[in-house]
Amino acid sequence: MAVCFQTAVLLLTLLLPKTSLSASPCQPSDFLHSKSNKNCDQSNGADCCKAGKSYPIYKNSPPVTAHTPAILTLNCFEKNCDGGGAAACDSHYHSDNDLIVALSTGWYNNKKRCGKKIKITAKNGKSVLAKVVDECDSMHGCREEQGNQPPCRCNIVDASKAVWKALRLNTDVGEVNITWSDA
Repeated sequence: MAVCFQTAVLLLTLLLPKTSLSASPCQPSDFLHSKSNKNCDQSNGADCCKAGKSYPIYKNSPPVTAHTPAILTLNCFEKNCDGGGAAACDSHYHSDNDLIVALSTGWYNNKKRCGKKIKITAKNGKSVLAKVVDECDSMHGCREEQGNQPPCRCNIVDASKAVWKALRLNTDVGEVNITWSDA
């Protein structure tokens, strides 16, 4: 009887989906196949699309809670920067000295968070309020209007240098785990 139980536990362990903290918080909706890698500005450590490579795209982001886990990335919101075109909320460029962010497509929620503030908390305990001005496009990428960068992952808060500075984070790192919530 004990052998049957151990065998059943082993089978369940092998058959059930694996969950871990490093697992992706959402599943890709599809994949985008890159044809080009021209004109990609890597000044803020941006990734560039590679011709012939496939990139996941996401319609949704994880649910927003009081402490939503996310990855904070660095973005330039000024003209002629690696961030691509003007901000999606207002079709304007913004100063990187402003406390501003772009959210992954699911969290951006069809402009519903435009102009609203979110609270970002770093692992060092520092928090800041930042205004949503743009979408970090999780559905499209590898095009000139996205700076020829891959689609955004589903759990990104893409922030200005001012946000990183307010959180006392090193912009050279490029990505850090944070939590955020609607303010």
